[in-house]
Amino acid sequence: MEFKRIFLVVLDALGVGEATDAISYNDEGVNTLGNLLKEKNLFLPNLKKLGLLSTLSMNNEETEAYYTIARPRNKGKDSLSGHYEMMAIENNISYKNFGENGFPRDLLETIVRETRKGIIGNLVGNHESVLEKLGDRHLETGSLIIYTTGDSNLEVAAHESIIPINELYEYADKIRQITKREEWKVGRVIARPFTGESGKYIFTNNTKYFTLTPPNKSVLDILKENNYQVISIGKINDIYNGHGITKIMKSTCNSEGINKLTEVMEKNFDGLCFVNLSDFDTLYGHKRDIDGFAKELEALDVEIPILLNKLNIDDLLIITADHGCDPTMPGTSHTRENVPVIVYSRLFKEPKQIEILESLADIGATIIDNFKLEKPWMGTSFLDKLK
Repeated sequence: MEFKRIFLVVLDALGVGEATDAISYNDEGVNTLGNLLKEKNLFLPNLKKLGLLSTLSMNNEETEAYYTIARPRNKGKDSLSGHYEMMAIENNISYKNFGENGFPRDLLETIVRETRKGIIGNLVGNHESVLEKLGDRHLETGSLIIYTTGDSNLEVAAHESIIPINELYEYADKIRQITKREEWKVGRVIARPFTGESGKYIFTNNTKYFTLTPPNKSVLDILKENNYQVISIGKINDIYNGHGITKIMKSTCNSEGINKLTEVMEKNFDGLCFVNLSDFDTLYGHKRDIDGFAKELEALDVEIPILLNKLNIDDLLIITADHGCDPTMPGTSHTRENVPVIVYSRLFKEPKQIEILESLADIGATIIDNFKLEKPWMGTSFLDKLK
């Protein structure tokens, strides 16, 4: 069975139960989807039909799509590690996460010395709360606002009238170089310009990510080298630092990402459309917002029939996640979890549960197998399981 177009949708942070090595990450008992269902009476009829809820029990339930779970193999529980593994990039580095106590003093002192700019903050929190706490002080001092959302990131924010956008990018790039050192190596440095006045500060669309270059060739690179389209929606391009991407489509929220996806579905192309829906993670998981996470899942469920109806007969849809971020757990960090893998096509005659995948890289290997290209060294295709 071969497919002309593959749509890979990552529900960022929607884990489905603790990984076998969760104890080494202090993540016993985590289960983003399972614990949400215990807390909220979620109405997810369409996702249930596709087998999403069945990934929690793996009891061979009747569904309209193939379903299973994938176990993480790469080290770490950040977005970079999960997405890297998905596209057959091995990562043996646990990117640094400073979501518990903030950044160390020696890192902050190095940033001040290298940028020759004062800094304020060193907070762990969500974007809006950081602006509420530090926006006025930034206007008074002109200092860079430094914070983390609890992911493996370092956020640097400034008002566009105080520090011009390109100047902020320069500071962020210098901080990226500093944080390539092993003891400070975060997955992403993110420049976040904002505008507005006291009590009404808002981030603009001029956010820019400074990520790391993938350590080896990925499935995306193989596709691009063989003249297949690789369309990025959301933060996918930023995660892979532009490598292997042929078209970039930005989105600022889940609903916009889904709208961009439906636009692409109406186009004629051969290859992969790779989508990240990040609101589950950034807006609700890190904030431990159970109600918000639940409502966002229900909003996605409403969109599922629309997406399925736009699929051509020779299209393949894969829905998965990159890690967990259990909102019922203490703290603000990601959680080390298995991820769901839902595979749907109109061609399928007998969709069912398939064997547990030993790596997220099996997804990338299946995509490569579909297009009959060179096999990536990491991952095992399950294409022959789809009937």
